[in-house]
Amino acid sequence: MATSSRILSLSGKGLKLDSRADIEPYLKPVDPTVIEEIHFGGNTLGVEASQALAQFLEKTTVLKIANFADIFTGRLISEIPQALSAICDALKDKTSLVELNLSDNAFGGRSVEPIVPFLTHNRSFQVLKLNNNGLGPAGGVVLANALLESARLSKAEGKKSNLRTVICGRNRLEDGSAPAWAEAFAAHETLVDVRMPQNGIRMKGITALARGLAKCTELEHIDLQDNTFTEDGATTGLEAWTEALRSWPELRTLNLSDCVLSADGEVPVLISALTLGSNSKLHTLQLQNNNLETKTFSLLAENIGTTLGSVMRLELQYNDQEEDDEELLETISLSLKQRGGRLLATEEDEEEEAEEAAEPEEPELEETKGEEAAIVSGQKVEQKDTAADNAADALADQLSKVDLRP
Repeated sequence: MATSSRILSLSGKGLKLDSRADIEPYLKPVDPTVIEEIHFGGNTLGVEASQALAQFLEKTTVLKIANFADIFTGRLISEIPQALSAICDALKDKTSLVELNLSDNAFGGRSVEPIVPFLTHNRSFQVLKLNNNGLGPAGGVVLANALLESARLSKAEGKKSNLRTVICGRNRLEDGSAPAWAEAFAAHETLVDVRMPQNGIRMKGITALARGLAKCTELEHIDLQDNTFTEDGATTGLEAWTEALRSWPELRTLNLSDCVLSADGEVPVLISALTLGSNSKLHTLQLQNNNLETKTFSLLAENIGTTLGSVMRLELQYNDQEEDDEELLETISLSLKQRGGRLLATEEDEEEEAEEAAEPEEPELEETKGEEAAIVSGQKVEQKDTAADNAADALADQLSKVDLRP
């Protein structure tokens, strides 16, 4: 169960915990006052079990990580709000809490209200993970407004926000909720990590997000994969994000794959801006499947060793590469390899990386093992020889004192 006295984990056990009696055997042996992490993902909790868990959570005093991803599989829509309310209410006063993870729970927009008191009242936590919850635009607005209220309350108290990371992908947030999220992000100026992939946000919403996130000058990681930056020849979203790039000097990871950055073969203005070097700490740049062509590859090749000199990983798969582009891609690849980086431009590159990751560590050479064994053996022999020498010296000393004269 728990991997240490500080961690309570039932992760991935596939337990169906309906009642108090079902969950108590896992809670009773544990001292809640020392628990720093709790992981319940991969099980399914009913209302009674969640209420018993909430009573346990209320007794925690140093809890830092609350991982309740994927805990409502197979539960009725009428059960989830009660269970979620019990858990979130038990956490809202935990000033030690750093991370709350409620990902992969399909509670949808109808069941988000139980999270609101936690989001507005607990202003100590730093990491919020709400990935794949089926929020929809309406649910997204509710949660974004709760975060906005939290920021306003912190400001009224004369405090800076503690929120650092928001992960809210695969939630069908769409344009309808983007302005609310943009306002919330702008209010939490201390954000360093924002990930909102696969949300069906189109150009209007993307433009709003850029303007909101531009207020977060400490951003290091941005993931907007699989949303839409341009539409019908209009590039408003792309231009807004290009302008926002100047606000993020600490940016290290930028994932804009599958974002329709180019539709006509021209170099996206955002990529041109990146080659100017204002994001000098950029380490990972993901640009897959964006209709990029020769002009963009040429610009990247020209700058990969200079203004893009900090980039260590560049992903360009599924763009419009032609045979004539091979030399440009090889230039990029070679430059990255020389500094220990990597270019992924084809499916073969992906497969090669996957194979490398799957390779086991090289076993220790038998010769080396033999040498180590010999050294150890030699130490033992040396120890034995020393003991024998000491015994002989002692005997000789005793015999020297014996008078053998007649």
